[in-house]
Amino acid sequence: MLGLKVLGLRLLDCDCYNYCHREKLQQKILARLMNISNKENTNSVTHFILLGFPSSPERQLLYFGLFSVAYTLTLMGNAAIACAVRGDLRLHTPMYIFLGNFSLLEICYVTTTVPNLLANFLSTTKSISFVSCFAQFYFFFSFGCDEGFYLCIMAFDRYLAICHPLHYPRIMTRQLCTGLLVFGWSCGFILFLTPLVFISQLPYCGPNIINHFVCDPVPLMMLSCSEDTTTQFIYSTFNAIFMIGTFLFILCSYALVILTVLQMPSAASKSKTFSTCASHLTVVFLFFGSIMVMYVSPGSRQPVEVQKIVALLYSVITPFLNPLIYSLRNKDMKAALKKVFGTESLLTKQKSSIIVS
Repeated sequence: MLGLKVLGLRLLDCDCYNYCHREKLQQKILARLMNISNKENTNSVTHFILLGFPSSPERQLLYFGLFSVAYTLTLMGNAAIACAVRGDLRLHTPMYIFLGNFSLLEICYVTTTVPNLLANFLSTTKSISFVSCFAQFYFFFSFGCDEGFYLCIMAFDRYLAICHPLHYPRIMTRQLCTGLLVFGWSCGFILFLTPLVFISQLPYCGPNIINHFVCDPVPLMMLSCSEDTTTQFIYSTFNAIFMIGTFLFILCSYALVILTVLQMPSAASKSKTFSTCASHLTVVFLFFGSIMVMYVSPGSRQPVEVQKIVALLYSVITPFLNPLIYSLRNKDMKAALKKVFGTESLLTKQKSSIIVS
């Protein structure tokens, strides 16, 4: 009798063990299925819709024409400056070499957004794939970051040339100039890998409509399924350090330049130096002023239309105006443009033919 009781207890323990084991196994399978479904949900967005500037089809065609003209003139103006620097030996100095590279950078910068914007004006779907959206985001903001560094490099060059003219040839050697060029082109691509990785890893399960003309990080973070305050904090901190740091560096450089210029005895030297610095500072305030409004504090909710107009200012209008700002008040640049594009030789031929006749 006692043996039967012991056997019954053992069988009961086995049944309980098997039941618990089955329950744990079912829970594990259910958890795995839930993880798979969550991954599918978070990766459900395969493309985004860039609304751009919603309007009637007629106005979309008008926008297409205006932005096409602006884009073409931007490419022509910046390419003309780069060709002038390349073709005129008198401009083979650090200041103009930096300016020529800055113009090439402007071409790359504006090309990351405007062609897609023009295509959207003629498109009915206005869609962009997930990968293309983040590629545009990365290249647009990397080139923008490079522009900020190039403005710092140009300010540093002017500081050395004006405040330390005797030591300038010894400091600004070919090696340093080449190093600054490489730094200006590459640093933005290195630094912006961190925001790209953090924002692209956010879960996107819908909606997928971006009320902007570019894959901007702020609306992308707002489309995420979960509000990741850590990513927002990292992005805001990154922007604040980069923009405020570079802007203060430029302002300090030009403040020292202006103090040195005011001590110059010659009025002609003052006028020429102020003219060069005024061109640089105009571009600095156009670029940094508009960007700081947008990205130093993305938590501040501004009207969407205001965000688009400010974005147009630094992404389209500033690259369009830069060739005019840098060439109109610069005699050396105007002379180089005439020489490279044959205007000077054509005028000389016309004058000689008039004299002969």
